[in-house]
Amino acid sequence: MRDLPFDQVVQAVQRIAQATDLADIQSAVRNVARPLGYDRFVLFSASAARDEVVERIHWVEGDWFGDGQAVDAQTYVRHCPVTRHLLAAREPFFWSKRLDDGNERYRVVRAPSGPGIHGLQVPVFGPAGLEGAMSFGGAQVVATPAARLALTLLAQAAFAGARRLLEVPSGQGRLSERERQVLAWTAAGQRQADIAATLGLSLRTVENHLRAARRRLGVSTTAQAIRIALGSGALD
Repeated sequence: MRDLPFDQVVQAVQRIAQATDLADIQSAVRNVARPLGYDRFVLFSASAARDEVVERIHWVEGDWFGDGQAVDAQTYVRHCPVTRHLLAAREPFFWSKRLDDGNERYRVVRAPSGPGIHGLQVPVFGPAGLEGAMSFGGAQVVATPAARLALTLLAQAAFAGARRLLEVPSGQGRLSERERQVLAWTAAGQRQADIAATLGLSLRTVENHLRAARRRLGVSTTAQAIRIALGSGALD
């Protein structure tokens, strides 16, 4: 295992930016991460504004339990202590998972070493704050500053690519002017009753505009709709 040359990382990031499906992104990530010992991957959208941190899981791959068994993505990712640590993280961090009396023990570490599964969690921030994360894991990993930088760049590109391909279905995404106004006021922290009074609408009409915006953007929550609209510049 070794640190990868920087030009190889740049080529992977460029490939991800031009990806036309999730498989292209996955292949680019594997090509960079596997030589560094990372063969387990999790990529998801997240929000610090909700009790449920994980909003949408895009990709889970690898032997995360170390026993060859398949991973229940919804249960494992949503309840993993490393995922919860995202709420306190401001930069990528290494972690280790070891068995202790048959129980899994997670620790955030300066540099992983010894037996167990080790990895790097990369939070991704945007206009709405925490927007997502990617976690890389493996049994014997390179944890040098150069490897950390390479995986961070890779994770940020992978998240942006997955969001572009998966979170706004083709043919959707253009908000009406009223939907944009209601969503913008909601993003500013205004209550629906206040928005209704400001725009001269009924409360039910405001709710209908938010529902339509969520449907048009292909998401299930208003927080997701705000994040996507901010990221695309629709609320500027």
